[in-house]
Amino acid sequence: MKILVVDDDDIALDMLAMLLKADGHEVEVAHDGAEALDIQRKGSIRLVISDWVMPRMDGLELCRRIRAGSIADYTYIILLTSRGESEDIVQGLTAGADEFLTKPFNPSELRVRLKTAERILSIETRHVTIFMLAKLVESRDADTGQHLDRIREYSRVLTRHIAGLGRLPEPVAPDYEEMIYLTSPLHDIGKVGIPDHVLLKPGHLSDEEYANMKTHTIIGGETMGAALKQYPQMEYLRMARDIALCHHERFNGTGYPEGLRGQEIPLCARIVALADVYDALTSKRVYKAAQPHDVARATILAERGRHFDPLVIDAFLAREEEIVAIEQRYREDLELVPVPYHGVRHPAAVRIGRRPPLPGARRP
Repeated sequence: MKILVVDDDDIALDMLAMLLKADGHEVEVAHDGAEALDIQRKGSIRLVISDWVMPRMDGLELCRRIRAGSIADYTYIILLTSRGESEDIVQGLTAGADEFLTKPFNPSELRVRLKTAERILSIETRHVTIFMLAKLVESRDADTGQHLDRIREYSRVLTRHIAGLGRLPEPVAPDYEEMIYLTSPLHDIGKVGIPDHVLLKPGHLSDEEYANMKTHTIIGGETMGAALKQYPQMEYLRMARDIALCHHERFNGTGYPEGLRGQEIPLCARIVALADVYDALTSKRVYKAAQPHDVARATILAERGRHFDPLVIDAFLAREEEIVAIEQRYREDLELVPVPYHGVRHPAAVRIGRRPPLPGARRP
């Protein structure tokens, strides 16, 4: 994260800049509020650490000017001050400061304040990003809308159970449930790169069209990976990339695009894989009928250790009532058509990469 440090004391400015750079931050410096405002208005600064007392323009006036500006992205402001009275704090907050740090400050305390700032800025950024991307998917793929709502609800329920077992990856475990709820609707973001004549085709896909359709995992992974490269501290982008790229991988290594197996597949992708297949089974599509829960359940159980991670299947079984409740809550106007279950070549294949038994229906 790029941080703008503002102080008229060159020694204090250099010491703070060195500390921040040592922690991996990109730093710009200014010697007073006026210089800082010119830098901030370029639009690349999201966090400002400013001294209070400075010539030309002090820290309070800098806060006021930043807040009065028309900058679209929020700028987090930490004021450095030797003032600690209640009236000083009120004055600073009124001017627009988000946080205070008393001089001389403890480096550990500064790091904690920066973590808070990063978390707040990350929340703002990720909600906007995910909303925009989800709307983009919705504009291209008919299988969205309620589908996206169900996917994120299923994924959250499964994650909550796995969290209770202490099986979530560290150090992101505390935020894992929220992140998968936010990012799971982006699992098919790569479909925006699939041509209309393939994506919207209601009938059977040729081998060439089917291979083209499968590339949505690579397109999605590369898209989210590019964003992650620019903002490597944003863990939700890492999860979004992993889900988009790996949600068609199989636990036994026979999935795509990379043939990953077992623990090589990120947990978030293993969770979304089951949620996605369950929703495909229980939802009506132009190329297939909707299946009752018991048929979908049997199909999923038959894929234990093959398509699906046993850990995720156990979570599915443990939270089965919640899963059914979600399916019913978001059920679209459709008629369930029972179809006999014939093992792994059940119509779930429309989501797991096999030719389905229903005529003219194949979808990754």
